[in-house]
Amino acid sequence: MVWIQFVASSALLVVAAMKLAEYGDIIAIRTKLGGLFIGTLLMAGATSLPEFLTTINSINQNVINLAAGNLFGSNMFNMVTLAILDLSFRQHRILRRSALKHALSGSLAALLAAMTIFFILADINLQIGWVGLDSILLMGIYLGSIYLIQMGNPFATTGEFVEGQEHIPSLRKALIGFGLATLVLILVTPWLVSSSTVIAEITGLGTGFIGTVLVALVTSLPELITTIAAIRLGAIDLAVGNLFGSNLFNIFALGASDLFYLKGRFLDAIDPGFLIVGLLGLILTLFGLIGNIARLERRIWFLEIDALILIIVYLGGMWLLYSRGLGI
Repeated sequence: MVWIQFVASSALLVVAAMKLAEYGDIIAIRTKLGGLFIGTLLMAGATSLPEFLTTINSINQNVINLAAGNLFGSNMFNMVTLAILDLSFRQHRILRRSALKHALSGSLAALLAAMTIFFILADINLQIGWVGLDSILLMGIYLGSIYLIQMGNPFATTGEFVEGQEHIPSLRKALIGFGLATLVLILVTPWLVSSSTVIAEITGLGTGFIGTVLVALVTSLPELITTIAAIRLGAIDLAVGNLFGSNLFNIFALGASDLFYLKGRFLDAIDPGFLIVGLLGLILTLFGLIGNIARLERRIWFLEIDALILIIVYLGGMWLLYSRGLGI
């Protein structure tokens, strides 16, 4: 029964998130924002909302390991998604296109991931109310990052998606659809979290490992689906910006989750063992950034070296987490 609940809630979550991304795209078109900004902020925020809501529900159900594993694991999956798509859509050379445009967002994603690891290690016991100063700093740096991406990036453009604008729904319809999709996500995520917790108990794998692998995979499917659709349309900025932007948003969500954790500092409650997941996410983000900038042309058979490295590091990381019994 619990597996049926998990599969059903996962399916509903993915469908709702796809609609969320679809209506987010329409909002972006109607507001005439550029593909870089759309992908990094609006689309990334929309497709990462399942991770955020799953984390909040995990906190409410007192499953902190699941909450942390979900966000850290999603960052890892987003980067391996970039590699898989680069191999699948070889004619687009995703890790080569628009490199300078995404150097800033990729660098900022790596910076936020590194600062999260630092804050967990440093254990800065300062709070404003019940919210940790470290979480407030993460949220503030995220907002500053978005400003830099839109205002400080000379490659940020506008009006990328204006062709065929007369055939798309109105802004009002898009806003209503966006709100309804969000409501479905809010209703579904508690089922996903509760079923994931039971699965962790049944399998003996622990909520941390389940969150890092299984739940992170499910909540990252919207990014994968949206990115595939963007690539097929030739919107490389939207695709790459969505993945790097999702990693940025996930760190913001980690900080914002402290607002819902009333027992003290949220980062202090995270098992230090999850630092290895955070470091793996940081390493993968850096590899993705290097592959985006370096423009390596060597191949092993038909495989791009940089994409292959991302996949090997991800699979090796999963084996390492399993062998160390993370969260058990």
